[in-house]
Amino acid sequence: MAAGDSTTATIGKSVQIRGEVKGSEDLLVDGLVEGTITLSDSRLTIGANARVQANVAARDVVILGTLNGNISAAGRVEMRAGCRVVGDLRAARLAIEENAIFTGKVDLMQASGSAEKPAASSAQQSATPAEKPGALFTAAN
Repeated sequence: MAAGDSTTATIGKSVQIRGEVKGSEDLLVDGLVEGTITLSDSRLTIGANARVQANVAARDVVILGTLNGNISAAGRVEMRAGCRVVGDLRAARLAIEENAIFTGKVDLMQASGSAEKPAASSAQQSATPAEKPGALFTAAN
């Protein structure tokens, strides 16, 4: 990083943590974490070597490795090519690259200024009675 950039804390490849991880700075996890990760106003990056079995909450989440657990992000979630995610996701924005593997439900929220309804609510309202609300994706023609 260039001088003046904010620093990122790192959990290295050989580090194993079981329990609760909390912080107020950006975090790169490249090792094993089991439990919970909470970074309310920061970015969480799950590196390519990471194996995370935890529910995570952060401003933004970028996943390159393996995550088993639910994700809650006030901002953006990015699933990069080669990642594997199993769990439900709640975020304002979502990007999934080709060759990313994701199993779970998605709940996209509107920007924090208007949090009354999820962004997908209009698609759910127009669903036929046979369709169940909370589907992974609803595509319009």
